[in-house]
Amino acid sequence: MTSAPAASAAGPGEITGRSGSTFFWPMLLLPKPKRTAMFAIYAFCRQVDDIVDEPGTIEDKRAALVGWREQIRSLYMGGAPSTPVAAGLADAIARYHLPRAELEAVIDGMAMDLGTPLRAPPLDTFKVYCRRVAGAVGLLAIRVFDRADDETEALALALGDALQMTNILRDLEEDAELGRLYLPRELLVRAGIVASDPAEVLRHPALPKVCDALADMAEARFADAERLLARWPRRRLWTARAMMLLYRRTLKHLRARGWADLGRRPRLPKSEKAWVTLRCLVGRPPQS
Repeated sequence: MTSAPAASAAGPGEITGRSGSTFFWPMLLLPKPKRTAMFAIYAFCRQVDDIVDEPGTIEDKRAALVGWREQIRSLYMGGAPSTPVAAGLADAIARYHLPRAELEAVIDGMAMDLGTPLRAPPLDTFKVYCRRVAGAVGLLAIRVFDRADDETEALALALGDALQMTNILRDLEEDAELGRLYLPRELLVRAGIVASDPAEVLRHPALPKVCDALADMAEARFADAERLLARWPRRRLWTARAMMLLYRRTLKHLRARGWADLGRRPRLPKSEKAWVTLRCLVGRPPQS
């Protein structure tokens, strides 16, 4: 029998609050039922991500992910949640009709780094990874923020891609320490880099060309998301707009910093996060 997820006394709100995530302020100002659901989704993603990132054997990590798969399956069959995070997720599933396949896709995405971590994946694999770890979260969130239809799902996928690419550029050094390199192989080859060892790639003089190319891809997906958001009143989907603006600012800071001092990660001040979020909430979003 598969074991349940490791028990934790921390609830979704506590996990989200202590994460320091850029998502925190936009989630915090949602109405309580939506806020509670988003905290549960975020905490679930945080926990399955931590399973892969934190020390432990591959066998134990695989077992922990399987435990979460079984917990998700059980929740959709009316089973009792085994942790506070699972309890919050059960309520969100019932209230917002979250699709099971997207929760499982998040686990699938995290599992891609088990065993041999991703290193310079082909572009097709890179896109699959982004779809699982970010697009799936967007498709869950859009059901909480608003409703699911073709246009809102297209927004969720565009924004998910843009946010994930920004995260990859922000975390290059941190990921390299874990043996990971998410920069797509085609971008590396185009810049004349044939290596896939993270440390070697990060020292390569052509790295800025690769990072600029990925930043261009992220910016294109931000533009896709912006075009979709322009079709609706500004106060509709304000949470997604706030996330877009905050991450777009982070990407601009990354490009301004350049790709030499990767350890100097730009961070938006809490005051800026709160200000952007409040402006979006009242339908007066600032410039990105």
